[in-house]
Amino acid sequence: MDNRKKKTLGVALTATLAFSLTACTSSSNTTTSQAGTTATTATATGASASPSKMDTSEFQTISYVMLGDKPKNGQFEKVMEKVNAILKQKANAKLEIKWVEWADWQTKYNLLLASGEPVDLITVATDWLDTWQNAQKGAFMPLDKLLPTYAPLTWNEVPPENWAETKYKNQIMLIPEDHYTQWVNHGFLYRGDWAKEFGITTPIKDWETMGKYFQGVKDKKPGVVPWDANGTAAGNIGGYINSYTDAIELPVNTGLFNLIYGKSYDQKYTAYSPIFDSTFVDFAKLMKDWGDKGFWREDVLNYKGDNRAELEAGKSSVDQHHTQTFLGERIKMDKLQPGSDLQFFPFSATRNNLVSMSITHGGTSIGAKSKHPERALMVYELIRQDPEVYHLMNYGLEGVQYVMKDGKRFRPDGYDVQRDDFYSNFWGGRTDKNEIPDGTDWVGKGALYASYDKIKKPFPYGRFVFDKAAVSNELTAITQIVGQMAPAILYGKAGDPEKAVNDFRTKLKAAGYDKLQAEVQKQLDAFKTTVESSK
Repeated sequence: MDNRKKKTLGVALTATLAFSLTACTSSSNTTTSQAGTTATTATATGASASPSKMDTSEFQTISYVMLGDKPKNGQFEKVMEKVNAILKQKANAKLEIKWVEWADWQTKYNLLLASGEPVDLITVATDWLDTWQNAQKGAFMPLDKLLPTYAPLTWNEVPPENWAETKYKNQIMLIPEDHYTQWVNHGFLYRGDWAKEFGITTPIKDWETMGKYFQGVKDKKPGVVPWDANGTAAGNIGGYINSYTDAIELPVNTGLFNLIYGKSYDQKYTAYSPIFDSTFVDFAKLMKDWGDKGFWREDVLNYKGDNRAELEAGKSSVDQHHTQTFLGERIKMDKLQPGSDLQFFPFSATRNNLVSMSITHGGTSIGAKSKHPERALMVYELIRQDPEVYHLMNYGLEGVQYVMKDGKRFRPDGYDVQRDDFYSNFWGGRTDKNEIPDGTDWVGKGALYASYDKIKKPFPYGRFVFDKAAVSNELTAITQIVGQMAPAILYGKAGDPEKAVNDFRTKLKAAGYDKLQAEVQKQLDAFKTTVESSK
């Protein structure tokens, strides 16, 4: 984006915010607009508000809860200094990031939201950050009346059908990251050079071939842990279910991993658990085999190291994560491990079971106890809509973190990742229109995306909100059992796999699993009726 376009949109956005601060229109019609909406269009749907409620004369500090480890090289502070200078000028506000670090992140995040602390902006996600559960606990402020006035560009940018997927009890609980193209389907990142060395000449598409790859590493790469897995993670079971069933995970949180799925895309309203059929037994046997062969550390259940860092250092042969991570790591590995030819085995490749990402995989909410919700939305609007602020939050300082060439981003000469790296982990409102293409993107990215587009199915549960009230006690007990018993099964440390699985199932049943699944089915039936009646 050239400077003239940046300036034009920046002026339009500033005018929009200024106009909305004095607007007192009462229209509440919702319209969908394109990028670059003018101030007049954006405020045409402004909510009724009195000027006194929109006074920005008081300088306010806005907090933003982000997931991730706080950067330690000083670059983050330099970027935020620039961001806050702009925010002071345009919204008389300052942004402070409140980090929820990765160590025990899920517990810390949910405790923060349950504490009642008056945080302002909050990174949310309905599929991995318990958004609906937290909404049921009253963690978020309804945004319906605030958005048209304090974030008018975003209000118009998000179409009505997308706003519908952000509602709990018919109130908007979050702003979706619905205008950003990404794939977060999971799989194994593995070294293509080593795979060829072990006689694996075609892309890996199943777990049996992945086992052959691991055995090659074990036999021929001394000092390398085939999969230096973190024993607190549970991506392997979800991945295996994705590879060997047609099941689609439901947004019903049962702790370390989810137990209840929709049977298939054609039977999306039928509650089903692969934990209670042969799928989980087959998985447990494979993990026992892999563990016995030494594909991970003997003390895997106590290991909390950084698998990705080990891959980058040549000390591990895989990492388990999603497509977007693979695309970034592909570039890094080309530099850190020249010739590694990093490849990706998406779990969906085994049987083409690929569902598009929910538009609420990323989003932003306002804390229920926020003292400055109006100003918080103004700040959010600037981060999402103002190109200058957006580029700072996502890329850092031009000339330090990146340089521009032919409309694309490149690393500056002499860039040092330890010294110069920057991230803000803003995952709650990225938009394609404000992205600057990465000039170092992997050349195969387009083909990979195209292969996904050929087989993807739309996510069917965007508007399904599970109400746990009727099974709250059972859900608590089941979540505890999953956390206590499952890790040993997931990494082959529970003894005989069949016995371990049967014991696990028995405990789940005793805790009320059947009642839980019946309640899920009841709510799916009601959801199906609602969906079909709206067609």
